[in-house]
Amino acid sequence: MRSILRIVSAIVFMAHGTQKILGFPASDRAFPEIMSRFWIAGMLELIGGALLILGLFSRPVAFILSGLMAFAYWLAHAPQHWVPALNGGDAAILYCFIFLYIVFAGPGPWSLDARLGRDR
Repeated sequence: MRSILRIVSAIVFMAHGTQKILGFPASDRAFPEIMSRFWIAGMLELIGGALLILGLFSRPVAFILSGLMAFAYWLAHAPQHWVPALNGGDAAILYCFIFLYIVFAGPGPWSLDARLGRDR
């Protein structure tokens, strides 16, 4: 189940990066300026999501992405309203804690890390 949680979460998470960086699915936002916070977040979502799908460097990648989601929540969502359901930050909170779980629990047996003998 750890592997399934990691893979499914990473697929859905990666879609945020493809939307920001590749314009798919289409969004009303313009392509972010290179090296802007929005661009950096999109690249981390895209590349980090792909690495988590594969289960490669899972613990350090999950740690970085957990921090990204905590940062995103407090910087972008929390100032809008203190209730997550009203500020649109509930997904950021869930991703933050799912990725934090992966940091400590590992990627699961269906991962390149496990296949390479680096993690189980």
